[in-house]
Amino acid sequence: MGVARWIQARRRPMPPYGHRRDDGAGEAEIDARRLEALRAAAAGIGTTLDEETTCAELTRASVRLTGGTAAIMRRVGKSVSGYQTIAGEADLLPDARWAVAVARDAGTPAADRQPEPWIEQPPGIRGVPALCVPLTSGSDQYGVLVSARHGARYTRSEAEQLTLLAERAASHIRHARAYDQVSQTAGDLQRALLAEPGRPHPNLDVAIRYLPAGSSRVLVGGDWCETVRLHFGRTLLVVGDVMGHGLEAAVDMTAYRSSLRYIASSDLPPHRVLRQMDDISSGEAERRPATCLLARIDPGRGQVTLASAGHLPPVLISGEGLAMPLPVPVGPPLGTGFGGYESATHKLNPDDTLVLFTDGLVERRGEDIDFSMSRLSALRFHSGHGVDEVLDTILNSLDARHAEDDVAVLAARPHPRQAAAEMLDGVEVTG
Repeated sequence: MGVARWIQARRRPMPPYGHRRDDGAGEAEIDARRLEALRAAAAGIGTTLDEETTCAELTRASVRLTGGTAAIMRRVGKSVSGYQTIAGEADLLPDARWAVAVARDAGTPAADRQPEPWIEQPPGIRGVPALCVPLTSGSDQYGVLVSARHGARYTRSEAEQLTLLAERAASHIRHARAYDQVSQTAGDLQRALLAEPGRPHPNLDVAIRYLPAGSSRVLVGGDWCETVRLHFGRTLLVVGDVMGHGLEAAVDMTAYRSSLRYIASSDLPPHRVLRQMDDISSGEAERRPATCLLARIDPGRGQVTLASAGHLPPVLISGEGLAMPLPVPVGPPLGTGFGGYESATHKLNPDDTLVLFTDGLVERRGEDIDFSMSRLSALRFHSGHGVDEVLDTILNSLDARHAEDDVAVLAARPHPRQAAAEMLDGVEVTG
């Protein structure tokens, strides 16, 4: 649509400062080259849903088409930034006050009208011609593209080309800002939920971390952690991962978490908790499948009972600082309706640390999952470190803050309660 508009505009007479060839074939060849250059420039704008990247792509494309220097002044509400994402020599840019005035007051011209004043050159700045083009999409204005160069003034044709590139960039900026709003909503929802896990029994030290993928600009996923108090000093630890990303995944995560809390309150074995969660979720057609790992810790007996719905096994860190994955029977993900979950029980010493995590912690693109798990198992830990230090060591060693997927990780370590320890000391003394 924009390219067609440009072709139609090119059929109008050139302005007095333009240069026309008498040779019709030569003019057609020039137009074809300009059209090809315009298409190539437009194709390089909007490759991501990141506003800053789109602005940088626009300024680089502007310089390739018309030479000189280009910069963006972004507008949010009534606030206008200074020059940003500059391509070329910053000293060539005109007085920023002129561009700010344009960003606040400019409109969008009709395709069949003469250019409005915003594509005219501003008052001469050391003899350097410049022009200013608004970043407009529909009725929304996101700033201006400012271009300047040594030598000839900008022709109307060049102004029209930059206008079309600016319109394309503005459309992508609109999508990027909408994307950011959805990401923030989903992130706020997930952070609020993860900030309020259930409280474990006092005989268990627990630490939890959640890291969004790569950066905060990426849509969050459905990763979550939970702790549920059970009878007789036991605590149920949970890590889950809803498939996909975005607000829908975060909403489904809350549904899984709610059903987990309700079912776990009946104090069923872990594999039966998974079975009931699968029955509930598979009955909702819109619910996304999810993996889930349950670990019921019983410090009094020195045991942990595990059950998995398509999830990676936990890692046990011994008191000597050695790490190893714990075997667990793996059933299908929740929401599939297949069932078939089983439990496995392992010994858990008071100085052992159990680590549950989502796959974003260890998985890397193009890498076998066994190799990914071995990277975590190869880590060594200091015996005196608490559960928070254990998580910091894991996250830093695996560079989890630059992971390609969201990361949720939970570490738990049982310890005897003070009252129980005092009673035990008393028995030893009297004996």
